[in-house]
Amino acid sequence: MVVANNLIAGKWTEGTVSAQAIHSPYDGKQIGTFSVPSKEQINQAINQAADAQKAWGQLPIKERSKVLFNFRNILLRDIDKIALLKGSECGKTFAEAKAGLMKGVEVLEYALSIQNLDTGGKAEVSRGVSCEFRREALGVVANITPFNFPAMVPMWTIPIAIALGNSYVWKPSEKTPLTSFFIAEALKEAGLPDGVFTVLQGGHETVNAIIDHPAVKAIGFVGSTKVAKIVYQRGTNLGKRVLSLGGAKNHIVLLPDANLEMSGVGISDSFTGCAGQRCMAASVLLAVGETSNHIEQIVKRASSMELGKQMGAIITKEQVQFLTKSIDAAEKAGAKIILDGRQAKAPAGMEGGNWIGPTILDNVQANSEASRLELFGPILSIIRCKDITHAMSIANSSEYGNACSVFTSNGALAERVAKEAHAGMVGVNVGVPVPREPFSFGGTMESKFGHGDITGEQSLNFWSNYKKITTKWEMQSDSNWMS
Repeated sequence: MVVANNLIAGKWTEGTVSAQAIHSPYDGKQIGTFSVPSKEQINQAINQAADAQKAWGQLPIKERSKVLFNFRNILLRDIDKIALLKGSECGKTFAEAKAGLMKGVEVLEYALSIQNLDTGGKAEVSRGVSCEFRREALGVVANITPFNFPAMVPMWTIPIAIALGNSYVWKPSEKTPLTSFFIAEALKEAGLPDGVFTVLQGGHETVNAIIDHPAVKAIGFVGSTKVAKIVYQRGTNLGKRVLSLGGAKNHIVLLPDANLEMSGVGISDSFTGCAGQRCMAASVLLAVGETSNHIEQIVKRASSMELGKQMGAIITKEQVQFLTKSIDAAEKAGAKIILDGRQAKAPAGMEGGNWIGPTILDNVQANSEASRLELFGPILSIIRCKDITHAMSIANSSEYGNACSVFTSNGALAERVAKEAHAGMVGVNVGVPVPREPFSFGGTMESKFGHGDITGEQSLNFWSNYKKITTKWEMQSDSNWMS
């Protein structure tokens, strides 16, 4: 049983508002508890974070990086223990939970490279005059993370923000708060000074108190588009920088010349991985022309997924009910169900969990709910398209702009999709086109509010400021207008 309270100035502190239990989506059994802090506790925590940042930000980046090196080693040492817990609380398989943490370690390794790659710059801009820039921390920054990746998404931002000299305030999802305990303990063991890293549990009241605190200079968010807009508007109305990532409805264009094995595995694993509970999951398959053999391969692969082993659980029973109703509605609207997950049986001994099997809907209409709403589950909607122009018009009619993929053997057609797609991330024969570091993660349109991306080089300017210094030491006999 894991107890996830609030890490305030380096000490685990019980919240005075309430204590709540966490039950595993796998079997419904309680696996831990967490406590919600009061507004007074939140204000105290952020004030102490601001005090701690003053000394942390003054350290050379190479000294800050030593702590992050230790942090990396501890995470790798304890990776199985952390993956087991995070899988238990969010419904992932052990392999998925471990892979998510490894992606977080990859971002951590990029953060460790900042000390060597981001060294500022200086040039003589005129006779006797030099200009230089230095990167400086903002102060206190905050991040609000979702349930589906309780380690990976916070690890997108924790290492970079801390490496740049900020104090970091983390509000985990109230559905998956337990992983925060192990991440925080690893940072403490690594030697991070008290107060530089803060964990505050809770729901929207905690979020609002964090955003509103005057010491918090920047806010990152990952979650639904509805909440992303609220967070973005609240923060920017206070004059703060906000990068708020929202939902998605990702399209995959399937062309007749695609490799059968590559498309079957890639597309199936895209919509069944993490039980479809990820913003990069394939939601809509735009099948161009004769692709029956390809779809057979997708169905074969998806139907072989064994619940509890190859595919995990759904986060809540309410979400299972929503997905079931969505499948019912699609069937009534004329979709043909060629793989039905509504009747899937729970794994033995896990009947109390939240389960639904992979589902594939064929002949879905382009304007239907199944084709446009983000369902956030293992459901793939197939829309039959006469040509690639038809397919791209459907893909680009979506309000979201997160990801788009194409499966083909034709380089010219792949390039056409890459150029025309209204999406921040594009895959060619890749079902989940998540960029690897240092290439950054981020969508467009209703999938992102704010500028820049949340990882990679594009994230550095979000978590820091540039200070420009112009210097002149002596008069020049032949000075120009600049000097």
